Amino acid sequence: MPLLKAISISKSFAGVQALKGACLELCAGEVHALVGENGAGKSTLIKIITGALQADSGKLEVNERIIEDNTPLLAKSLGIAAIYQQPALFPDLSVAENIAYGIEGIGHTGTQRTAWQRIDWRERRHTARELLARIGARIDVETYVSDLTMPQQQLVEIARALGTQAKILIMDEPTASLAEEDVANLFRVVRELSAAGVGIIYISHRLDELFEVADRVTVLRDGSTIATRAMSETNRQELIHLMVGRELAAVFPKQQIPIGDTIFEIRNLVCKASGVQDISLHVGEGEILGLAGLVGSGRTELAKTIFGLTPADSGEIILRGRPVRIESPAQAIEHGLAYVPEDRRAHGVIMEMPISANITLAVLRRISEYGFLDFKSEQVIAADFTRRLGVKTPSLFAPAGDLSGGNQQKVALGRWLALNPSVIILDEPTQGIDVGAKAEIHHLIGDLARHGMAIIMISSELPEILGISDRIAVMHAGRIACTLKRTEATQQKILALALGHPLSEVDSYGLASSTQSSTQDITQSGTQDHRQPQSL
Repeated sequence: MPLLKAISISKSFAGVQALKGACLELCAGEVHALVGENGAGKSTLIKIITGALQADSGKLEVNERIIEDNTPLLAKSLGIAAIYQQPALFPDLSVAENIAYGIEGIGHTGTQRTAWQRIDWRERRHTARELLARIGARIDVETYVSDLTMPQQQLVEIARALGTQAKILIMDEPTASLAEEDVANLFRVVRELSAAGVGIIYISHRLDELFEVADRVTVLRDGSTIATRAMSETNRQELIHLMVGRELAAVFPKQQIPIGDTIFEIRNLVCKASGVQDISLHVGEGEILGLAGLVGSGRTELAKTIFGLTPADSGEIILRGRPVRIESPAQAIEHGLAYVPEDRRAHGVIMEMPISANITLAVLRRISEYGFLDFKSEQVIAADFTRRLGVKTPSLFAPAGDLSGGNQQKVALGRWLALNPSVIILDEPTQGIDVGAKAEIHHLIGDLARHGMAIIMISSELPEILGISDRIAVMHAGRIACTLKRTEATQQKILALALGHPLSEVDSYGLASSTQSSTQDITQSGTQDHRQPQSL
C-alpha cells in the first residue's frame, strides 16, 4: 500500500504553469528520487505535499486518506517532514534549542507535551546529542547556530527531522553542503530509515548518488511527470535525456576561442588572514582559467583577496600591464573586476528584491541622479540582461526568490555584467543547478570569453574544470601547486596535485595515464564549504 499518492496535481503562479497534472507515488520503505531541471516543478510539488501551498487541482492521498486543505500543521500530524537545501534554523538559538523546537510538540519519545510544562534542559541536550550521534555529526549542542558552518547547519536540520519520527521524509538536496564522510553517514541513516518502513522522497541534481541510494526515480519536466523508473532499469544518460527532453552531446562544451594578451596578473600575492601564500597567476583576453583544489586549499580565499574582501598583505596586482591597488570591493569594481560569489542566496542575489533591482544593484550610480533612481533606465538595463542571459520569469518585478536556482544564478551574473568588467571571477557558477541550466551557464561563460573577457572560474567539479577551461591552476595549502594546459590535464593528475603530490611523481603513480571515466570531483575550499564530490 502506498504511503503517499500525488495524483494529477496542477498549480500556477501569475499565469505561469508550475505543475501540469504531476503524479508521484511513494511506498513504505522506499527511497524515491525526484529529479528534473530547475523550474521543472519539484519544489512546488514538495510544498504542496508539506502543506506550504495548495494545489489548484488534483488529489493528495496519505495512507489512502484523501487530504483536503493541507497545511504544514496537518502534514506534520500525518508524519510528513522535510529537510530543505537551505536550513531553516534560528541563528540566535543553540543547536539543542533548534532541534527541540522541531520535535517537542510530540516529544522525542512520542509523548505529548503541554504548553505549561517545565523545560527539561538536560533532556533537550541529551536528545540533541543522541540525534546528532545517529548521523555521525560531531557538533556541540550548546553552540549557537550562527556560529556553525553551512554543512553543520545542514546536519542539525537532518537531526531535527529525524527527531519527528516522520513516516514520510522529504530530502531536498541533502548532500549539497556535506563532506564525503558526512554523506556516507547520511546514506547510512537513509538506509536505516527505509529499513524501518519510512518512505523517503530524495531530490538531488547529483545523479550518480541516486544509483547508490534510491529504489525508484520520477522525472519532472515543465511541470509534468515524464516517467517513473526503477533505478536498476535506467542509467544516467537516459535520466538526462528525460529531464531536458533532448540529447546533451556535451554538458561541458568548450568553445574554441583565440586567447589574446594578458589582461590580469598577480605576482607573489600573500594574505596572512586568509592563508593565501605567494601566489602568482595570469589570465589573457578571452581565456578561462580554472581554479581547482581540495577543502582548505584556498581557492575562495584567493578570490576574496583579489576582489579586496580580504586585502593582500604583499604582492602585486597588475591590470593591462599597470600595477593597481585593491583594498576593497569598491576599488576592485573601479578597476574593472567582478566577483560572482558561490552562495547566491547569501551573497549573489537579494531574494526579496525584484529581478530588475537585483540586476542593476551594482550600477546604481549610473542610473541615479541627485539621489533619485531612474526607474526607466533600471527597467531597460534589466530587460536587456534578462533577454541576453535567458532568464525565465513572468515579470522583471517578480522577486528573485521566486526563480529557479539556474535563473537566480543568471541574475547574479547579470548584476556584474552590467558593469562591463574586464575580469570576472566565478565561484562555483553551476553549484546546485541541473544539467540543462549548467549547459546554459557554460555557453554564457563561453560567450563572455569570446567577447574578450578574462575569466577565473572556481569549480568543485573536475569534469567542468576540464571541459571549459583553457588552463587549470591547482591549489594546495594556499599555494598554486601547478598550472596545467587543458591538453595535458586529467582528473587524476589534478587530484594528485591537489593532494600535494609533486607533478614529477604523478605519472609514476599511474594516475595520469589511467582511465578518465571517473566522475569523482573535488570539494570547494572555505570555512563554509565542505561538499561531497558532485556527480554532474
